Amino acid sequence: MSEERFGEFVLVRRDGEGHVAELALDRPRAMNAVSTAMARSLTEACAALSADPGVRVVVLTSTHERAFCVGADLKERNSFTDADLLRQRPVARGAYTAVLELPVPTVAAVHGFALGGGFELALSCDVIVADPTAVVGLPEVSVGVIPGGGGTQLLPRRVGAARAAELVFTARRVEAAEARELGLVDVLTEKGRDRDEALEMASRIAANSPVGLRAAKRALRLGHGLDLRAGLEVEDAAWRTVAFSGDRAEGVAAFNEKRAPRWPGE
Repeated sequence: MSEERFGEFVLVRRDGEGHVAELALDRPRAMNAVSTAMARSLTEACAALSADPGVRVVVLTSTHERAFCVGADLKERNSFTDADLLRQRPVARGAYTAVLELPVPTVAAVHGFALGGGFELALSCDVIVADPTAVVGLPEVSVGVIPGGGGTQLLPRRVGAARAAELVFTARRVEAAEARELGLVDVLTEKGRDRDEALEMASRIAANSPVGLRAAKRALRLGHGLDLRAGLEVEDAAWRTVAFSGDRAEGVAAFNEKRAPRWPGE
């Protein structure tokens, strides 16, 4: 296991082969509240992971025992002038976009509070694994703003427009069991098992073709919301990027030879 720190508050761990990368929020004294410095570090870490061809899956975790992330650093925001807030906006937005646009499958491991921007970071991932202590929500309208890290767009894509509206407008917090029922999280684990199960899922994902994984994610993301014909065109374009790849040739050969594939990743 290798470790690399990006600034003070973000840690990246890689498994032995480097195929699974753990992107850990590491600002425990502030329950991982997203400050300007932390946002910059997240963006930098995601850029490094995106550029690494060996990474096949990213797992977003927290080093805090009682929280995934409580959202924006409101203490920092309280000191801002209007001009400061306007200057900080691209930095904050860039962090959420960086997680959303990671080119490989992403899994969030959530326990404790995942509120506001914290939940938006989880929503930016492809799969959310949570333990029974998880409490999620987008409470921004209760402090005079709106979900600005993608929440108004990502939540309806998960749970539908009406359900998303109810959750955003009421600003209510949702505990783990209901969150699973509503589709706010995808997998509910035993207490304290969210990180372990997310990493186990990531290992299963990483056993598959890296070329196929990236193309499948691209098709899923780009095709969502399009009409069926347009979506199928997106799928066809993604298929063409893998159909003549070394991974496709190796996958077919391994299947016929009844052995595990040795992916060339190209």
